[in-house]
Amino acid sequence: MSSLPIISLAGLRSDDPDERRATAAELGRACREVGFFYATDHGIPDEVCQGAFDLAKQLFALPAEDKEPLSIKRSPHNRGYVAMADEKLNPQSGADMKEAFNIGTDFPADHPDVLAGKPFRGVNFWPPIDGWRQRALDYFNHCLALGRTIHRGFSLDLGLGEHFFEGHLTLPIATLRMLRYPPSAGKLDREDGAAGTHSDYGNVTILATDEVAGLEVLNRQGEWIQAPHVPGAFVCNIGDCLMRWSNDTYVSTPHRVRPPAKERYSIAFFLEVNPDSVVDSREIVPDQSPKYEPITCAEYLASRLNATYDHRAE
Repeated sequence: MSSLPIISLAGLRSDDPDERRATAAELGRACREVGFFYATDHGIPDEVCQGAFDLAKQLFALPAEDKEPLSIKRSPHNRGYVAMADEKLNPQSGADMKEAFNIGTDFPADHPDVLAGKPFRGVNFWPPIDGWRQRALDYFNHCLALGRTIHRGFSLDLGLGEHFFEGHLTLPIATLRMLRYPPSAGKLDREDGAAGTHSDYGNVTILATDEVAGLEVLNRQGEWIQAPHVPGAFVCNIGDCLMRWSNDTYVSTPHRVRPPAKERYSIAFFLEVNPDSVVDSREIVPDQSPKYEPITCAEYLASRLNATYDHRAE
């Protein structure tokens, strides 16, 4: 593998079951062999995608005194602003040179789950920019709908009922993450100095990129290959939770971001399932011996985040 497959998702929205199954088979092949694919014909308008990048630039241009009250360190629910060098995706290598901002499902402060302090059921932090919240949530909701569509493809490919995952995606843990990488090529010794070598934690990631190079994927031959910007396409990849759920049928692939030559922006949408959903491979591959113990989505995600952020470990 020297490049990532490009898959049109139009077939997943077809009324023809054969077309849906054919597209699902393409997805399944990519998920088994590569763990990454480009998604085209995804249904999210270009202006919505570009608008999200405009929001990211507005956010990160705020002065530090406006971003500090939004700090992720103030939220136990993985929401808010991540300052430069506060994250260690590869703890053995050190801190990443990037800043980020996380948005989750927009619960009101009086929602029963928020009042009960349930994990990953907190309120969002919003920057002091007029209209920013509603535009960000519009992009969030587009990505959530796309993630549900992709999961129908997974269900078909895995031989499950087409709507198997829908019951696990009624109110899922979903995180929209805006990222800014400063120009740092030649200034860092680490090849993964912008974002440390890692695999994602959840079910599927839907990533929008700008035209600045940086993302690399480790293929099955142990070679790093570039994942360049493809106009109109998202870069999608399988996360560790879905790999675990499928008993390693689908693969979660290591990737990294090299220090970019120019300022780089990307926007990731991480889709898990409902926090109380039990991730148990016997549901998906009942004829195989489980490689992993059952665990709830919230418990699994918390364990991974605790290893990424010093403030959570403490």
